Amino acid sequence: MQAFTTLTAIAVPMHEANIDTNQLCPTRFNKVPRGPKYREILFYDSRFKPDGTPTEFMLNAAPYDQSGVIVADRNFGCGSSRETAVYALYEFGIRCVIAPSFGDIFAANCAKNGLLALTLPEEECAAIRRQLQDQPGAKVSVDLAAQTVTDVQGKAYQFEIHEVRKRCLLEGLDDIARTQQYSGKIAGFENNYYKDRPWLGAAARSS
Repeated sequence: MQAFTTLTAIAVPMHEANIDTNQLCPTRFNKVPRGPKYREILFYDSRFKPDGTPTEFMLNAAPYDQSGVIVADRNFGCGSSRETAVYALYEFGIRCVIAPSFGDIFAANCAKNGLLALTLPEEECAAIRRQLQDQPGAKVSVDLAAQTVTDVQGKAYQFEIHEVRKRCLLEGLDDIARTQQYSGKIAGFENNYYKDRPWLGAAARSS
């Protein structure tokens, strides 16, 4: 996956709490193969009328159609565990979501796909959203190594993140790539294991 190190991007304020994964990717799109189509799928039922014509939803028009960051309210990404919600954000161009809290599975899915879901206290998120509301198209900056978010006015906020999740994002490691880093140790263990249990090795070769 693509590594996440630093980001400076247009940020869109979303004041609604409990934005769930069905809003991010409606259920009927869950089987769409991952790809550029997901840019259109993001918030589909809010962005498009039943006949397919665009609404006035903020992500449909400049400057927010070029957003790379969402600053949200509490419990963003709650609901079902669908990973397609993260696909939709990523293909739209969102690389970071800042909120007071997240759905646990959603946050894990973000980390596995190179999208940073970071938490700040509710009052700090609200303050940044107010700045963005007053200055449409304003940018915020995120530095994962330093664990800071810098708002429109240049104020830096510190955030916490699990050490392993941070390393995987910085190095662009999904679960498979992280496991492959230990391939030598895994192979060594298997060799010794089957050497001590030759009957298991023969059974494994014949299966």
